[in-house]
Amino acid sequence: MDEDASLAALGGAGILIFILLIWVIILSVKLSKLARAHRRMIGETGVPKLEDVLMKVHDRMGDVQAKQAVQEATMANQEKRLVALKGRVGVHRFNAFSDQGGEISFAVAIVNDEEDGVVLTGIHSREQTFLYAKPVSKGESSYPLTPEEKTAISQAARKE
Repeated sequence: MDEDASLAALGGAGILIFILLIWVIILSVKLSKLARAHRRMIGETGVPKLEDVLMKVHDRMGDVQAKQAVQEATMANQEKRLVALKGRVGVHRFNAFSDQGGEISFAVAIVNDEEDGVVLTGIHSREQTFLYAKPVSKGESSYPLTPEEKTAISQAARKE
């Protein structure tokens, strides 16, 4: 019986060794996959530790965020400047004198989105031409505006 017990113990030890061998093979495969993933992640950084790579990535992200904040501030400033540009133009032609034919007089408004800018008016007759310029702020002027000038300002303000 002593021999049967030692054979059983030897068989049990063999099974245990076989199970441990399979477990070592599985762990080796998993470790190999992890090592490949680590090499892919580390890449050509020249840094052997993942923590150092992550710190570099974190630092670069900080730099990118700082540059993005500067770009957003610059863009906001440019948008303010763009709104202030006087790029909307309205032209209204009219007949200033009833005894002359044709609409040869005009009012031209050049304003921005806030209706700040200038309105130019040309009054033409047979003998003379008068040209007037009036500053415009918020669609109004410190000088009296004619109905034709108001029409030119409203035409310029409506343009997209």
